[in-house]
Amino acid sequence: MTIERGPTTSAAPRAVARRGNRAPWEEPPTTVGQAAKGLTLGTMLAVVVVPLWIIVVTSLSTPGAVNRAGGLVIWPDGLTLEPYREMLGDPTVRTSLLVSLGITLVGTLVSMAVSVLCAYGLSRPRSLGHRFLLFLLIVTMFVSGGLIPSFLVVTGLGGYDQWWALILPSAVSVFNILVLRSFYSSTSADLVDAARMDGAGEWRILWSVVLPTSRAVTAVIALFYAVGYWNSFFNVMLYMPTDSAKWPLQYVLLTFVNRGNGLPGSVNSGFGSTHAQTAPLSLQMAVVVLTLVPLLIVYPFVQKHFRAGVLTGAIKG
Repeated sequence: MTIERGPTTSAAPRAVARRGNRAPWEEPPTTVGQAAKGLTLGTMLAVVVVPLWIIVVTSLSTPGAVNRAGGLVIWPDGLTLEPYREMLGDPTVRTSLLVSLGITLVGTLVSMAVSVLCAYGLSRPRSLGHRFLLFLLIVTMFVSGGLIPSFLVVTGLGGYDQWWALILPSAVSVFNILVLRSFYSSTSADLVDAARMDGAGEWRILWSVVLPTSRAVTAVIALFYAVGYWNSFFNVMLYMPTDSAKWPLQYVLLTFVNRGNGLPGSVNSGFGSTHAQTAPLSLQMAVVVLTLVPLLIVYPFVQKHFRAGVLTGAIKG
């Protein structure tokens, strides 16, 4: 007696293989959809990469190449390192680079210390007055005294032409505190209770329980603060516009571009320079590249935490 077998159903496994790791509710990709995604990603990549390419190439170009291009150089045509030698040989640029690094390091540490402590205190449900303090912080996001009252307060406290005026007026971001508070509030209550049963105080809980479980968001917020301090120049315009020895690199670049007659404090550089082998535009772009290099060095070490730090807590489940 033979047993007849029905037709083999191999279509289902093939469909599953075709779907791959896609969720059951997601439709299989189409050619038009894939092409649209590729075009969109390529356009976004070009928007980011092409300006960087033009800046770097222009910074390495000779005066003849800049003149032939009529400005910014798109394709290399006579490269030289003279703009970088002249830029780094200028004492104002070297000093401003050290000033920017110092302000970024100290400012980031101060901002992170204040933000972490404030966010942790507001995240504890039994802390004294945390709801009222949270309300006050949120109000400051929408209502502020304005520029003139801030200037009068800082100068009235003796901040004019002082280093701390470049850090403390912008040391705290309420938005960053709210993000940190959201993460700290979601810390496992069992871990906190277990630490308390072992005799840990609030400082120990923050250092040994909350911060290790919030490493991603801490790295992202630190990156936000560091980028803000590194790119800051407005406080310099307000509180120390005359002493070039205290200017950060971004303000030196701004002054250089606005004046159009050389780096601040230098004699034989930039426009009207006796260095005929350096184009003024190349020197400007070289300073721009110098401002970008530290961020390009630091970002890869923080990038692995960036996605988790931004998305975790925004999506539940």
